[in-house]
Amino acid sequence: MDAARTPMIAAVSTLGDLAQTGGVVVAALLAAVVLLARSDRARSAAMLAALVLTPVLLVASIWSTPQLQALRDRPLLALGAAGAGLLALAVGAYAFHRAPQLLVLAAAVALPFRVPIESGGETANLLLPLYLVIAAGALAYAIPRLRAVPGLDDDDEQPAHRSRLLEWLLAATVVLYAAQAAYSSDFDKALSQVIFFYVPFALLFALLTRVEWTPRLAGRTLVVLVVLAVAFVGIGFVEFARRELLWNPKVISSNQFESYFRVNSLFFDPNIYGRFLATVMLSLAAVLLWSRRALVAVGCAVTLALLWAGLVMTLSQSSFTALLAGLAVLGALRWGAKRAALVVGAFALAGAVVVLAAPGTVGVDQSADQVTSGRSTLVAGGLDLARERPLTGWGAGAFRREYRRQEKTSDARASAASHTIPITVAAEQGIVGLALYLALVIVAIGGLVRGARASIARAAVAAAFVALVVHTLLYAAFLEDPLAWALLAVGAALRPAPPEAHAQEPGAELATAAL
Repeated sequence: MDAARTPMIAAVSTLGDLAQTGGVVVAALLAAVVLLARSDRARSAAMLAALVLTPVLLVASIWSTPQLQALRDRPLLALGAAGAGLLALAVGAYAFHRAPQLLVLAAAVALPFRVPIESGGETANLLLPLYLVIAAGALAYAIPRLRAVPGLDDDDEQPAHRSRLLEWLLAATVVLYAAQAAYSSDFDKALSQVIFFYVPFALLFALLTRVEWTPRLAGRTLVVLVVLAVAFVGIGFVEFARRELLWNPKVISSNQFESYFRVNSLFFDPNIYGRFLATVMLSLAAVLLWSRRALVAVGCAVTLALLWAGLVMTLSQSSFTALLAGLAVLGALRWGAKRAALVVGAFALAGAVVVLAAPGTVGVDQSADQVTSGRSTLVAGGLDLARERPLTGWGAGAFRREYRRQEKTSDARASAASHTIPITVAAEQGIVGLALYLALVIVAIGGLVRGARASIARAAVAAAFVALVVHTLLYAAFLEDPLAWALLAVGAALRPAPPEAHAQEPGAELATAAL
């Protein structure tokens, strides 16, 4: 009997795996339709289908795991949680339908918050507030359009000035990642990436690009981000003064054994905290550089000093580097590329002098692995993986498992991939994925920089996105970060300023609205 059941169990398991793989691909295709569809009804239908499919895929993949044991044992609790969630979605959808610009402010508030969910002895940090905002926004967008009479006002709402090349590249990236999950050695990782990041953030991108962005809305969004950043820095000050962190056992342990103390505020990771602060600081720096109002300049300078103090306490080298890259972009946009290059060259020369005069203070006398806290080893391992399968890679999400197999180690640091996004992409997705990544970055930066000298909002977004890209070269999380999608969406939605605007004072309205 047992021998007879074995093939049947294997067949059922295989069918389940195929269904999950197919579900991931279908979810990615729905996200592509959301990004590319010219019909509002088609986009709306794809949004609703994605909202239904992704939770089904998630529950199916973890139903038998300890994470859902509490819900399996208490069905009434599960029903109550589902009911509360649906009620919150209904309220949010109604609010966004009545005031579409409220979606932007709600997304800005929810963007940084990751809620630790502990179940079955494991903790996952999920962007639950942002997922609720996205789902409510999708409902507010889709339901009225599906209820409308077919054929009436069913054209794409994207502005006429906007190129669709960026959307095509984003859609291709999402679909390729899902397709390469089919041969990944870590399918569960790939599935979580698709349903937690790629699909919901594609919906967020589509929603944000169809909001009417005005200087007042941009200013209010900046105010929300600044208030959040100041609050986070205040919490960081408290952590530093008390020498206690709210969470992240890895950072807590590191602080106990090192001579320095890093803070992460309400973020789980000091580097992600630093990335957020750098983004807000670049937006304020853009207002400071372009505005001629004394009150605006003083307010920006004081706030920047406070945020800089908070950033210093993260000791995030990747965030410092990203901030400098963003400031270089702002300098090039404000005073010209040549002047910015001279300043950057002067800083580089000063850095070289410091290295030659006191190599011990910057760690030159240490090994590369010591200076980079073990990341150089991960980078080298990632390059080896990429060379082994240069065309197709090891499959989406497979870096951690393949790195541990290759290096014969269980080093937990591999869980964050190679800490260099192009290398992670090359190892997991091969030349095809790497080419798509490079095309996306080039097209995105090119589109954001266009017209940015005459628009303070576009300048801020361009600098912030370049900083984020630089940060991913030294850390991780590119399209897995909602901040990347939000910056791309805002940059795509903002209309480039006309050439004659260069002679005017760019951003006066935004500066006034922001303060």
